[in-house]
Amino acid sequence: MAMGTLSKVLVLTNEYPPHVYGGAGVHVEYLTRELARHVAVEVRCFGDQLIDTPNLRVRGYRGWEEIRSAGDRRHWPALDALSRNLLMVRDPIDADLIHAHTWYTDLAALWGRLLWERPFVLTVHSLEPLRPWKREQLGTAYHLSSWMERVAIESADAVIAVSGATREDVLRLYRVAPERVHVIHNGIDTALYRRTSETAALERIGVDLARPFVLFVGRITRQKGIAYLLAAVPHLPADVQIVLLAGQPDTPELAHLVESRVAEFRERRGGIFWVPEMLPRQEVIQFYSHATVFCCPSIYEPFGLINLEAMACECPVVASDVGGIPEVVVDGETGLLVHVEIDPERGEPVDPDGYAQDLARAIRRIIEDPALRARLGRNGRQRVEQLFSWSAVAERTLALYRSLV
Repeated sequence: MAMGTLSKVLVLTNEYPPHVYGGAGVHVEYLTRELARHVAVEVRCFGDQLIDTPNLRVRGYRGWEEIRSAGDRRHWPALDALSRNLLMVRDPIDADLIHAHTWYTDLAALWGRLLWERPFVLTVHSLEPLRPWKREQLGTAYHLSSWMERVAIESADAVIAVSGATREDVLRLYRVAPERVHVIHNGIDTALYRRTSETAALERIGVDLARPFVLFVGRITRQKGIAYLLAAVPHLPADVQIVLLAGQPDTPELAHLVESRVAEFRERRGGIFWVPEMLPRQEVIQFYSHATVFCCPSIYEPFGLINLEAMACECPVVASDVGGIPEVVVDGETGLLVHVEIDPERGEPVDPDGYAQDLARAIRRIIEDPALRARLGRNGRQRVEQLFSWSAVAERTLALYRSLV
């Protein structure tokens, strides 16, 4: 494949520091930092950011306030995204290539190609057809977000899938030539994410370091499966603590579910901790480093960056076997995978009670076997170092860029 000259890349994203709430935002932060070592990078994002350094420039865009003044509140996120997409491509584009992340900015990349005649790449971090519960959050605007995703993916010069499983989903759901869909896994900063002896963050909320604890890190969404971990709690020994670093609920109903279950457990057993605010990374690393088990009960996960974070800190993982997770967590080597069958219409487990009990069984197995726990932790760190460094991710991404310009 012929390679072109590449001097500048434009990256479009809804999330960029300090406004990061999910794995896609973490991905963009580290990828752009690594890319900037090789080419000039301009980032256009949602927010008020303004950064101007020699090789990395960042500008945040605010949507039209009128959108949030009337109509159905559930429609606002999609309509707001459209307004910011228009503003992003109004400004001249002098980059050699456009790279968009998530449906929130996909259309801006397509419009950027039409207006400024630049090739564009999309990274698929998740797919709207596989998240039917998003209707609760977006209402009928879910049809709009799905359309934005579809038209951009089917028009892109190249699509990056964060896992082999996600690539298969793209090919199954959309009309796109197989040779245009490339797998480039997420990465992780192995210097930052490593085991630490610090415990101040755990002590501040009252975690008993002499007792085992299960850790959950993630947003309060149906996708992340926190409800099934909560359903597993009654099947765990009474001395096992539960730590939930969980915020950003998709809907008030989900927030109420977590609040009510946590309150219920606290009446019956001790050691239930819920931290709804986003903690600094160094504090989250303390929790990963000292957790007995990290649990990822997601019912849809194209990649699962949080599993990499836990593995990098030598924490054994219990996770569902959905999506790209088996490409990260090797069953019996870096963690334990729990099978869950998903109803495609509802996007929920066919047998939710059975799934919760299977999660509890896997968690108990690791808690009760110190040798297994230590082996899984060591293997997890080794796998992360070998396969998921950001430098390797950036090299593969740059090679794809150069093939398109």
